[in-house]
Amino acid sequence: MAKIYGDEFSFYNQLCYYYTINCRKIRRNYKDITKKFLDYNDKKFNPSAFLRKPQFEALEMYIFIKEFMNNAQVYEMFNSWRKREGKFSDASYYSITNGQTRIGDVQTEEQTKALFKQMKKVAENYPNYIYALTMGLGKTILMATCIFYEFLLANKYPKDERFCHNALVFAPDKTVLQSLKEIVTFDKSLVLPPEYARVLDANIKVHFLEDTGTTLNTLDNSYFNIIISNTQKIIVKKKHKEDNATDKLFKMSNLLETVYGVDNELDNDSDLMFNQRFQKLCRLSQIGVYVDEAHHMFGSELEKSLRSNATQTSLRSTINLLAKDMSTYGTSVVGCYNYTGTPYVKNQLLPEVVYAYGLKESIINGYLKEVDIKGFENVKNQEFLRAAITNFWNKYSDKTYEGLLPKLAIFASRIEEVETEVRPAVEKILADLGIPLSKILVNVGDASVTSSDDIRNFYNLDVAGSEGSKKQFIILVEKGREGWNCRSLFGVALFRSPKSKIFVLQATMRCLRKITDEQQVASVYLSKENFDTLNDELNKNFNVEIKDLKDSSAKKKVPYKVRVLPPPRYLAVKSIKHEYSLTKKEYSNPINFKVSELDTEKYKAFIYEKAGLARDMSVKTSDADEYREKAKYSALSLAAEISRYLNISPLLASKILKESVDGIEIVLKMVNQYNDVLNDVIIPTIFNTLFEVKCSVATEDKKLLLLKEPQGAGYYEFKGLPELVVTNKDANILKFADKSFHADTYCFDSNPEKECFWQYITSDKVKEIYFTGMFTSNQGDLSIQYYDPESRRIRHYYPDFLAKMDDDTYQLIEVKGDNKIDDIVVKAKADAAHELAVESDMKYVIYAGSTLMSTNVLEGTYSKQEQLLEEN
Repeated sequence: MAKIYGDEFSFYNQLCYYYTINCRKIRRNYKDITKKFLDYNDKKFNPSAFLRKPQFEALEMYIFIKEFMNNAQVYEMFNSWRKREGKFSDASYYSITNGQTRIGDVQTEEQTKALFKQMKKVAENYPNYIYALTMGLGKTILMATCIFYEFLLANKYPKDERFCHNALVFAPDKTVLQSLKEIVTFDKSLVLPPEYARVLDANIKVHFLEDTGTTLNTLDNSYFNIIISNTQKIIVKKKHKEDNATDKLFKMSNLLETVYGVDNELDNDSDLMFNQRFQKLCRLSQIGVYVDEAHHMFGSELEKSLRSNATQTSLRSTINLLAKDMSTYGTSVVGCYNYTGTPYVKNQLLPEVVYAYGLKESIINGYLKEVDIKGFENVKNQEFLRAAITNFWNKYSDKTYEGLLPKLAIFASRIEEVETEVRPAVEKILADLGIPLSKILVNVGDASVTSSDDIRNFYNLDVAGSEGSKKQFIILVEKGREGWNCRSLFGVALFRSPKSKIFVLQATMRCLRKITDEQQVASVYLSKENFDTLNDELNKNFNVEIKDLKDSSAKKKVPYKVRVLPPPRYLAVKSIKHEYSLTKKEYSNPINFKVSELDTEKYKAFIYEKAGLARDMSVKTSDADEYREKAKYSALSLAAEISRYLNISPLLASKILKESVDGIEIVLKMVNQYNDVLNDVIIPTIFNTLFEVKCSVATEDKKLLLLKEPQGAGYYEFKGLPELVVTNKDANILKFADKSFHADTYCFDSNPEKECFWQYITSDKVKEIYFTGMFTSNQGDLSIQYYDPESRRIRHYYPDFLAKMDDDTYQLIEVKGDNKIDDIVVKAKADAAHELAVESDMKYVIYAGSTLMSTNVLEGTYSKQEQLLEEN
């Protein structure tokens, strides 16, 4: 779902504004017990109130929707707000306009109507709300407080259908399930007046469904049950086959053994098996469903559910079935209350958010630690670990916080990696720094690696004086997700790129939980790839980027729906295959390695550091060579390494080095200073001297589709600066629109790209011009394989434009900034594209940005790179 309203607009802000203006008037409608409950948690009336400001504000909105808006659905409240009806009417006692324009009224009627339709489309048959508080603000405590409030009111007003008599709490995985035990152990008197707390303590019954064999023992139509369950597996399972005689005989036993079903879509009620727990839930009165870390259910699945042809998630289907079946027993789902720290999906605010408190403001206001983020480029895994551990130890070694030693979480991608690489490396680094190895704790979820003592110590990391609190270097596999709460965690190290990109965000945020009254600073150590991933995930899930944080005045991109326009556009090309053969040559003349002429800049390692997510400071770059582990070669060991690599005689390798034009001393000095020179220069040069590689090229005719239809949606979503966006409906483009637009919207990245498009589409020398550079995610077939000399991988390159000229020849066009024309990666792309172009009777052109902005390139002016390609 694309946003059809501006970034500055969100309905939950309108609700909060409405409540703030009318707070005194609205509270007059509340029950007396509610007023006392609110005052007890309001620091204005009770200076020792326990809840933090974001928690209390969320609680206020919870009660506002419950008692003043009467559990109205979000789309219903929005519809009344946009039409200024009912309590939102200008003539209402609660009017906030006084005849003047309200905040948010800059939205057009068309926009609010479209948003209303989208909200209604995803609505369920019961109220559904999202409370978005970033990690570390206490969502579990907020959830518990809301449940206690419900039970207080249900006890006093049992016939009021707005209040929940029972609470079903869902957790997304076992880690969060453990953290939800806080609902049980939490001291109720912190959020309830003592006399109310005693009432609930005497009546609440907790059912913690941790094991699959646990039966739900609740009395039908009973009150004040809190059922805490795991949502990794579903309460309702799909029935794949009919019961055989044995199944029927032991059916009751099977029901207890198959409490949870598999993660299948539920589309036919007759295919479902209802187990004992589900049937028990259906016979409880007025259930409130509470979903912890709700983005596991919403997230990418929400995006799917917004499509008309999409199926719903298994959890959502189960809640829907629960609501449906409860009605047959005369009971009901009062509402579904979802708690999450990530209110955005791909920069889009979830439609049912009623309260949100973001990451940046949480750090600014001191609810979380500040954080320094370092990204390491051009370093190896062990070098990264040495840099991270050394830096962490220098910062925190002699400090304690609330009696707790600071801790560094080191994430590995696999258990095997922990045993063979990470743990040995950490042990060696700690030994070199004089740190006892007893400070290491390994928790990987495998009993052969992690003992029961390790598990106990892991859960005691924040228990002062325990054995667990003495551990400082915590090696983990997949423990970065929600539910692992360690306030004494001051650092996170993540080098390998995990399969899930969201894991980078989840793991990184683990160290932000507040400790001590004074705001502390945590440290995050990432590979450059994970550094970039973190920036991307911050943008998707919190609508912020590191670069936005450093410059709040930077221009913001606007989302656009981009639709494919018929007819399909194809391009006929020659697919190229290379075949290689190897022939030996005799060594005769001394080799000149030219190591003294090498540009060593590319071999240097760097640290990219962002000093705080909430501070407007730039990303700084510094040298990281001191952390690199360098092999030291002698003349003999260098010859042996070359011999092993090339499978040649060690005597021949030694002879080549000694007779080289550079001299063995200079070669050794350069290789020992920059080990990569061995693989980049020495070995390849010797290989080319001793062997000849012959390449033959085979071609095959291929037909490429420029742009595919999007899967499961009617459009693609892109972001662009409005001044760099051109559509086929623009007034100044209509005259030329039939020469272009395989998509209805082009979002250019730069002014030179837009200028190139205009020069080509307005020229009589051009029949057709298509902007292909924006479709780089398997959205089209026009991609060129090339060897990336930096990553040493085969990658895909997408030219910016495809043009059909007046003589029916084709041009592949690339636009580059002047400083990138001579970049080695750009040259590698150009070589691959030029080869494809030559074989396919096309022309490949690169234009420098300054050339396009100062010259009409179709009138005979060529860029530097194009001239070089023409000469070759």
